[in-house]
Amino acid sequence: MDSKLLLGRRELVAACHLLDNLPNKVHILPAMDVTKTKVRCLRCQQETSLTKAALPNGEFYCPHCLNLGRVSTLTKFYHAEESNQFCPPSDVLAWHGQLSYLQSRVAAEVQQSMARHEHRLLWAVTGAGKTEMIFPTVAQALKQKERVGIASPRVDVCLELYPRFSQAFRVPIALLHGRSHEPYSYRQLTICTTHQLLRFYHAFDLLIVDEVDAFPYASNQVLLSATQQALKVDGGLLMMTATPGTTLFNEVKSGRLKISYLPLRYHGHLLPEIHCHLCWQWRNQFKRGQLPSTLILWLKKHWQVHQRFLLFVPRISDLSKIRSILNRLIPKDVAFATVFSSDPDRLTKVQAMRNGRYLFLVTTTILERGVTFPGIDVAVLGADEPVFSSSSLVQIAGRVGRSAQRPTGLVDFWLNEYSNSVKRAQTEIKAMNVKGRHLNDELSTM
Repeated sequence: MDSKLLLGRRELVAACHLLDNLPNKVHILPAMDVTKTKVRCLRCQQETSLTKAALPNGEFYCPHCLNLGRVSTLTKFYHAEESNQFCPPSDVLAWHGQLSYLQSRVAAEVQQSMARHEHRLLWAVTGAGKTEMIFPTVAQALKQKERVGIASPRVDVCLELYPRFSQAFRVPIALLHGRSHEPYSYRQLTICTTHQLLRFYHAFDLLIVDEVDAFPYASNQVLLSATQQALKVDGGLLMMTATPGTTLFNEVKSGRLKISYLPLRYHGHLLPEIHCHLCWQWRNQFKRGQLPSTLILWLKKHWQVHQRFLLFVPRISDLSKIRSILNRLIPKDVAFATVFSSDPDRLTKVQAMRNGRYLFLVTTTILERGVTFPGIDVAVLGADEPVFSSSSLVQIAGRVGRSAQRPTGLVDFWLNEYSNSVKRAQTEIKAMNVKGRHLNDELSTM
């Protein structure tokens, strides 16, 4: 047994397979807590009635986190306390880029807060450069031999962060997600999906959770509990998003969460605003194999000049239909793909889009956030449907104008009627741009 692999982790083991002679640092922990009426899983902290959790012979299991291995009264955990025996290089940060004045100001605030191991929200508009802003904080923690975790609800975000952090830091990095076939390795810096946090226990001195308002993390008690368990008792927690919800704001108002705010992108340009096109009963057209004429014109203009874009649709079931329609419309030399959450080729397709192999992707909300394709435009068909929340629409609009080489772009929504979510998204972007203009005015007088 390599006890190093158990540091800050809880590894499930059948009670009948427990070893007699364990290394001194390895402890055996219970996996379930059983009362007269229910059982509580000590990995995900979810409670289940005895009848629903029953196994033969009077044993019980947890039905809530089965994808990570079955926790039951027939299992225990191996665990070793995190001892922070790291030897990072003195020049741990290899990144030599420059932060803007506003980025530097926020980065310094976050760095000081995490040095005190506070809990803080970094609220910054899409494209503000959150990743680069946390480099000084991560470098500070690594130099102090702290263990650092960076988690996101979306595997696409983790796959985008991993190469950026690998280039920015001179330490080996563990990348953990459900689709990876690489064995776990003990590292000072870990990038993982939030589901992977369920495997950790009091591991991280600094834990950064990106896109905290994204599905499936937001309001998910299993993942929220996993975050608290993965963090050391006195660890620092930094949560990041461009679209914080009511729960986070309430945490800020109560004083339990500090806040840093940046309403302007790193290149100083404002957020592209949403333009809407009403197309009444577009779904009836869609069923007949047709798209709104204004959308067809928009698409034609893009592929004629080879302008890259993302086209969002409300449902996975819409993808095959729209692919069939587009195959009739577009020239054969224009490459595109459809992609959705459970698409087995999802990661390959997203990487192909990054590499320029596709002119565009047709997708669902799975690509609403956390992925960057420089210089793209965005179209949303059916933006008023319930699957598109206001925060989702803001995030989708935020895919545009992220590059300093093309800081503007088109954000166009096609809808049957103006929904509250569309109106709120438009209002939120305009409000952030008002604050951004004020900041630009302040900077011009300095």
